[in-house]
Amino acid sequence: MTVLITGATGLVGERLLPRLVEAGFACRALLRAGKACPDGIEAMTGDILDPSTLPNAVHGVSAIVHLAAVFRTQDTDLIWKSNLDGTRNLIAAAKAHAPDARFILSSTSHVYNNDNPHPGREDDPVDPQHAYPASKVAAEKELRESGLNWSIVRFPFVYGDGDGHLESLPKYVGTWHPAQRMSTIHHRDIAKAIKLALNGTFDRRIVNVADEAPSSIYELAGLLGNRLESRFESLPNPWYLHVDTSLARSLGFRPSVRTVYQAQQEGLM
Repeated sequence: MTVLITGATGLVGERLLPRLVEAGFACRALLRAGKACPDGIEAMTGDILDPSTLPNAVHGVSAIVHLAAVFRTQDTDLIWKSNLDGTRNLIAAAKAHAPDARFILSSTSHVYNNDNPHPGREDDPVDPQHAYPASKVAAEKELRESGLNWSIVRFPFVYGDGDGHLESLPKYVGTWHPAQRMSTIHHRDIAKAIKLALNGTFDRRIVNVADEAPSSIYELAGLLGNRLESRFESLPNPWYLHVDTSLARSLGFRPSVRTVYQAQQEGLM
């Protein structure tokens, strides 16, 4: 199976690619000019914002794993252009040049509404107000209506393998309540989820994947020696960023890194 990966040099892609290669997938990376290609990967120079570069990239692939996205910026136009228009371009190329390929889109648990009455479920209505999750919802819709064989994997907070993401958490939580709990997933288990999707387990489904123990941002920061300010008032939106993974479990997904504490104990951070 030949798999095209977008976002191959990003937070997730850089750690997913070697695991897919180790699992026996022939991987092809869509890379902008000048980007170095990891060992064992076929490089295709191109950009999801340049449709003319995509036919060669998708030609002959069995699957597409679309990870490329923009999120940590105040440039909302760039977010929408990259996450929606870029996805549209890739979908169009797949329909024209690889219509039988599985198209796997990475999405986010941020799509669920702040005031959800329970952990976010795949069939919950979503109406996110920020550009990143809103653009992801729009991209999901484009894919679901494309006629391709699709699956959408919604990731929560991603960490591990020395990515520095958890270490940066205190910079981004701002005025969040320290008791706010988040679902999390280690890169090792992202690879497990993507392999299930590549094998067809998630075909035509939206699937939440996460580990088994949502943790408060107070606890997550404390794991790394950062102490957030304590607060006593009630938490207003207790289910925000907490996802229900019942569907993933019913489809055979079992996280191998079950908690962030396990990751710390086993040197997987």
